[in-house]
Order: sequence, then structure tokens, then C-alpha cells
Amino acid sequence: MNLHEFQGKQILSNYGVAVPMGIIADSPAKAVDAAKEIQQATGSDKWAVKAQIHAGGRGKGGGVKIAKSLEEVERFADQIIGMMLVTPQTSAEGKLVRKVLIEQNIYYPGPSQVSEIYMSILLNRSLSRNMIMYSPRGGMDIEKVAEETPDQIFTEIIDPCTGLLPFQARKIAFNLGLSGTAFKEMVQFVQALYRAYEGSDVSLFEINPVIKAADDKIFAADSKVVIDNNALFRQSDIAAMRDLHEEDPIEVEASRFDLNYVKLDGNVGCMVNGAGLAMATMDMIKMSGGEPANFLDVGGSANAKRVEEAFRIILKDPNVKAILVNIFGGIVRGERVAQGVVDAYNNIGEIKVPIIVRLQGTNAEQGKEIIDQSGLKVYSAIRLEDAARLVNEVLQTTS
Repeated sequence: MNLHEFQGKQILSNYGVAVPMGIIADSPAKAVDAAKEIQQATGSDKWAVKAQIHAGGRGKGGGVKIAKSLEEVERFADQIIGMMLVTPQTSAEGKLVRKVLIEQNIYYPGPSQVSEIYMSILLNRSLSRNMIMYSPRGGMDIEKVAEETPDQIFTEIIDPCTGLLPFQARKIAFNLGLSGTAFKEMVQFVQALYRAYEGSDVSLFEINPVIKAADDKIFAADSKVVIDNNALFRQSDIAAMRDLHEEDPIEVEASRFDLNYVKLDGNVGCMVNGAGLAMATMDMIKMSGGEPANFLDVGGSANAKRVEEAFRIILKDPNVKAILVNIFGGIVRGERVAQGVVDAYNNIGEIKVPIIVRLQGTNAEQGKEIIDQSGLKVYSAIRLEDAARLVNEVLQTTS
């Protein structure tokens, strides 16, 4: 589950990570009130006005502005709230901005130079260990830094038995070229950040940039946070932060029925049980000349009702020209899936796209019999090769 920047900073602050003072606003008037409150508390005479959407590169699309007066705060908030913000990480249509974060200025003058640092914590899957990745060249795409100056990318692997050790936090501060107060502040920052990562069941913390301010204080100037969905049952406060406006409506609907659904750009809808079989099915569709329109795993406990709902969700995609149901019966039984196919036909009404059903495993023969006796126009297959051939045939027919 993705979080907005202001939500990620709430989590960071709860664990002692230093973040700029910020207040969320959903109107220009509230933005001005927020700026006044921040000015009174911090003395800041400049403010960042930042669009809150689930996408990076907001500044490149005009979603981040620096206001030098309350009048500019109001004007920028009015421009940003309600805009369709297009960034390198959104679709061509962009995302609707509903809120802005008004934040204190942390690029204030002081005795030392302000510097920007990149830092993230994530799982290194090849090592099965958490990893801190960091670079003194923050504020830009880390992929570009890795390409142009790979020597400026550092990593610190965390032993799960010991967690982050003090010497590792000091090593990070040293590699960033810090000294004195900034060194001590960074050590505390890294330790607090790692506590937040573990305590919140985060799968990714990315802060770009981390700011070393002119008075050597360290701030998380941004936050990209991805929460492990499998841990949300024990993170009720974080689960309540979910913003359904930022998610695909069809994926939201699928989640209500415990369906694992991800929309893709192809023309063949998939309904499969098990992630591994789903990936193999998508490969088979591509080999047969089609393109998968979705990833949809109905799970091991699929019943007729869930299969029917899966059909409804797949059919909401106008690009779908055929549907392939590929079920291997283990826990789920073949006749349940078959009954779901028949019920979907009867309850949804006329389904104009051809359906190919391949059943194997538990009660597959009974399932095939239910489909064959239904009188519906459903193509039945036993082998994966037969299903691939049928997908190719129906696509040629509909093209």
C-alpha cells in the first residue's frame, strides 16, 4: 500500500525522524491558514506548496512550488488543487490533486552549506536482508546517479539477527562526508529511520532528498513509503491511511472480494488460481499472439460467487477480446469454478467475448461436464497447448 508524502512523514515523526513542520490543506484558504500557523511556530517566511499524489516527479509537472509570501501560498494552492498533475510516474492523463502539503522552509541561511542526500531502506531480495542505500548526490534520479557516478552509490546490509548496529550508522555518516554536529545528527537520523522501517512493516522507505540544513540539522524533506500489505492486519493506524482515490477503481473493487487483480494493457483477460500459474498463463497468452489484459488470482478458496465477481471485473475492461480461465484444482474444486462460469453467464447477461476454460486437478471432469451441458458458448480445453491454440483462434476471429 502506498502512502502520501504527509502520511509517510507522520510515521517518520512518530519514530523520532526529523521532518519539516507541515500541514495538509484542501483549499487555498486552508493553505494560507496553514502557512500562518507554520510561520508562527517556526518563523519561516517561505513555504513549500506540494501536491499530494501517489507519484514521484511532482516538481517536474508543476506540483511543487516555493512561496515567498502568503499571497503566493494562496495562488499556488489554487493552481495545484484540482489540477490533473502529469509526472514521469503517472499516465498521460495524470492524477487529480485533492490536497497540498504546506511545509516550512528548510533551505534557510546559516554558517554551513545546505546539501542534499539520497537515502532509502528496502529488502535486498538476493541476500534476504534489509539494505540501506544512500548517496551524497541527492535531489536527482538515483538511476541517473548510478549510471553516471556509480562510485557515489553506497549500500549497507543489515544482519537480521543484530539489526542496525551503531558502527553502521556512523559509517553511513562518514561516507556522506559529514563531520561535527551534522555527523551526530545523521547517526541519530539513520537509527530512527531504521526503527521506523521495522516498526511500521514498510517494504520501502525512500527519502530524496534528506537535507543537511545550513545549521547542520538533518531533515527528511520528502518521503516515499510503501507498506507491506501482508502486515496491515497489525498496522491498523496505517491501514486507515489508505487513499482509495489514488488506486485503480477496478482493483479496489477486486480487493473487496479478496481477488488479487492488477490491470494490464492487453486484450486477453485472465482468471487463474495461484500466482505461479497466473504468470505461466500470461506467458502462454503472449506466445499465442495475445497480450494479457490483467493479472487475476482468484485464490485457493474460490467459489462460484467469487468466480462470477471475477468475470464482472474482467469484463469492465473494454480492451478485453477474450477471457481465459485456467484453473488447477487443488484446494479449489473444478465443479465450483465451472458453476461460477455458468452463473456468470446467467446473471451478467450476454457475454460477447469468447471464453476459454481449462480445468485440471480436483473434480476437473465434473467441471468440464457442467460446462459442456450448460449449452453456453464456452471453449473447453484440457492441455495448456490446447488453451493456447484456442486463444489464438478466437483472437483471429475477433480481430
